[in-house]
Amino acid sequence: MTRFARLFVWLGGAVFVGSLIVCVWWFVAVLGRPAPPAGAGAWIWNVLLFSAFAAHHSLFARDNVKRWLADVVPAELVRSVYVWTASLLLIVVCLLWKPIGGELFDVRGLGAAVLAGIQVAGIAVIARAVAIIDPLELAGIRFSSAATSLQVGGVYRVVRHPLYLGWLMATLGAAHMTGDRLAFALITAAYLFAAVPLEERSLVRSFGDDYTRYQREVRWRIVPFIY
Repeated sequence: MTRFARLFVWLGGAVFVGSLIVCVWWFVAVLGRPAPPAGAGAWIWNVLLFSAFAAHHSLFARDNVKRWLADVVPAELVRSVYVWTASLLLIVVCLLWKPIGGELFDVRGLGAAVLAGIQVAGIAVIARAVAIIDPLELAGIRFSSAATSLQVGGVYRVVRHPLYLGWLMATLGAAHMTGDRLAFALITAAYLFAAVPLEERSLVRSFGDDYTRYQREVRWRIVPFIY
């Protein structure tokens, strides 16, 4: 790997981590602010805004796009290009989000502690899932054939997409649920549930009978006993 390529992937990893920090801060500090209820226009804008972020993921999942990108940039930079784009788009979503306003509930005491526990458990699920699939590969820093192996251990024995389960727990478990927090949680959840069947088709093409067998062994996609 050249010096430029190393710099590119490490900067991409830094931007990836930075985008996650921005998103967490935004969800906690900005989306938690009370605001007067907005009209349908804010909902439409935010759905379209997040759709641009989601479209990037769907576009990069297509085999012809992957082949085209592999012809344009070195193979070891393909993942990093994906990470750069996704990270910047996530920051754009946070910056351009239009307030929905309103407040659904503000739980205190024991109830708040229980909900906080759900959020912490969700973050723990995400951390365990990331640790299994290799954080450096996820951030686009490491490129190796081992990163493409099928992961079926640990939290992947509970649901086939534990990252998504952890995300739902972290976003829907807020004790202070404003309209903006709920809107962000529901919009992202809708994308995750819609994307899973498409993602699994790609996984079946990549891993064949191994993934089909995994689907039989681990029945639930995201939420145990529900989906």
